[in-house]
Amino acid sequence: MGLFDGLLGNASEVSISDVRAKYQQLLAPGEQIDKAYQVIRDMYIFTNKRLILVDIQGITGKKIEYMSIPYENITHFSIETAGHFDLDAELKIWIAGMGPTPLEKTFNSQLNIYELQRLLASYILK
Repeated sequence: MGLFDGLLGNASEVSISDVRAKYQQLLAPGEQIDKAYQVIRDMYIFTNKRLILVDIQGITGKKIEYMSIPYENITHFSIETAGHFDLDAELKIWIAGMGPTPLEKTFNSQLNIYELQRLLASYILK
């Protein structure tokens, strides 16, 4: 991930083996990490069972929130591809019980947003 993308808040894909080593304690038995993305210190981890959002808070980063979203709670989602002048792609996820405002995540233009959409659809449309 480039520094410029990080400063803009754009996520980039990161190594699954690195994420697995760092966040193994979050995984349920039989749960596997399929994709992971990072924005500065925060992580978006897509497993075969759920989406895990890691929000590292504060200056020291000692306080961490882990939000677990089971795929069956995602009611719908949308992607927006990067354009010529808008250089980032977006993912919006609507979660049952969390109101009408979607969870929005921004990714850099190097990310294949269609691959991310395909992964999410494969879990939601079972």
